[in-house]
Amino acid sequence: MGIANTLEIIASVPMLLQLKKGFAYRPPEVKDSLLLKVEENCERFADRTAIVFEDQEISWGELGKRANRIGNTLKAEGIEPGDVVSLIVENRPEFVTTILGIMKIGATAALINTNLREEPLRHCITLINSKICIFGTEVADAIDGVRDQLDLETGSGFLAIQDGNDPIPDWARDIGVLSHNQDDSNPPETKEITIGSTAMYIFTSGTTGLPKAAVQSHKRMQQSATLCHTAGLRCTEKDRIYLSLPLYHGTGLIIGLGSALSSGASVLLRRRFSASNLVSDLKKHNVTCMVYVGELCRYLVNLPETGDEADTPLHTVIGNGLRPDIWDEFKRRYGLNRVTELYAASEGNVAFANIFNKDHTIGMTTAEVALVKYDVLDDEIVKNSEGFCIRVEEGEAGLCIGHINPNAQFEGYTNKEASEKKILRNVFEEGDAWFNTGDLLRTVPVGFSLGYSHYQFVDRVGDTFRWRSENVSTNEVAEVLNGYDQIDISNVYGVSVPATEGRAGMATVVLNSPDEALDLERLSEYVCSNLPHFGRPVFVRVQSEAAVTGTMKLVKTGLREEAYDLSKITDPVYVMKPRTEHYVPLDEAFLNEIQEGTAGY
Repeated sequence: MGIANTLEIIASVPMLLQLKKGFAYRPPEVKDSLLLKVEENCERFADRTAIVFEDQEISWGELGKRANRIGNTLKAEGIEPGDVVSLIVENRPEFVTTILGIMKIGATAALINTNLREEPLRHCITLINSKICIFGTEVADAIDGVRDQLDLETGSGFLAIQDGNDPIPDWARDIGVLSHNQDDSNPPETKEITIGSTAMYIFTSGTTGLPKAAVQSHKRMQQSATLCHTAGLRCTEKDRIYLSLPLYHGTGLIIGLGSALSSGASVLLRRRFSASNLVSDLKKHNVTCMVYVGELCRYLVNLPETGDEADTPLHTVIGNGLRPDIWDEFKRRYGLNRVTELYAASEGNVAFANIFNKDHTIGMTTAEVALVKYDVLDDEIVKNSEGFCIRVEEGEAGLCIGHINPNAQFEGYTNKEASEKKILRNVFEEGDAWFNTGDLLRTVPVGFSLGYSHYQFVDRVGDTFRWRSENVSTNEVAEVLNGYDQIDISNVYGVSVPATEGRAGMATVVLNSPDEALDLERLSEYVCSNLPHFGRPVFVRVQSEAAVTGTMKLVKTGLREEAYDLSKITDPVYVMKPRTEHYVPLDEAFLNEIQEGTAGY
């Protein structure tokens, strides 16, 4: 990247010093939040466009007024600072105005996946003691299916946001009607919000449909949004950000929307990603920045090249999961000047960002992190004779952990037991505590970088793997499979699939009755009914007996290496092909498609 990159880094020093000042420790009782910046932008850029959505354009001034009307409506409904309000709405402007309205009165927004149904949906709404559930009419049927099981804490119950001409259910009230004549001035509660208070809950995916709520403080939200807009996208009010990732997830909400709220940039908001419309969207709406996940990038690279992908205003992208093998091609095809790859966890205290625009890296961090030796075969941390962790050598892959201290607190989950499982204690000395990311990273040489080490993601470890941008728990999937009446024991692990991100789920199972054939139709129905799409094993291998260690621990190593390679195994292997919900025998023809990267995963 040469001299140009070096000069760019040197020019970034004032910005880095300002960021460092903003990330300095402040007591949790300090009154401040991103919402004050939003109010400033709504006044300063009142006539500039904030959101473009379908055939709508909403100005910053109007955005602020709508958010204030929502907030003041909720106050009239009895919502007070610290109360929790569930929000279940697809990507549309009403999501933005509603979450701002909730937070501006000091309440906490619980952002719930719009794809959840039945028990997972009920679980999320009740887990965080919601007082009111605000939903879009596009998910009214899902809410109706669980509303009798919800014990909301106010008489207001359910408030609906109309989507197009959808009817408002008779068991809910129209928040649009309620807020129509409400006061649109800034609520006084906004200035009283402290950085240590909870802004929102973002739910983990929950492999078995029982997600955990990760706590997001106002401090974390403010710092993350500032970092992403200042050092990541480097956007201003003159930029426009393409945002199609779901707003109930941190990537879309904090990285994408947060950057706009912090900088005054506008957002081209889409309900969902459309590859066929991307280039025309970028050109028509003068989009300069985009938020991505790795799967989206790989999908775009795998499309037939048209020759005009780089002929757009787009110059900067930010996101996570872009792998080195497609990095250069993605930049070339879409004419990108800057790729800000990020690495972070919703619940964690560790974040990396490629703010120096180095290729093939998740960037640097100012947090106190360590990479420690990890035995991948035995799935355990390696310790020295004194029982402490061992730091890896430069360039060696190691488990990434983040030191928990006053300036890098671990906010964790609402469930204290789940939070404690993420903490490693007595790591380098008695009494210390570190957040366990569950990921292997390594340092990589990048040339001039002001002395900051740069890192690269290697793999997930232990009992999880990543598939379809979600973390999958092998134990939770195995528990579900073990509940199927034909299966005696199951061993779940992740396997590589060419031309895809992450690892696909594979289960090796032992049947109760070895002489009885596995009923693929019933198994398929059972798996699809009990696991989300990303948690369903892509491959199922049937063995006569389980391989275990001397301590009766299931062995995964050899199974991972053999994977679904029919030349290495003689056991029956079944596969769930893309866009299907049925297991079929894996044959040589489809195996060849998988190995050539053309199977469609």
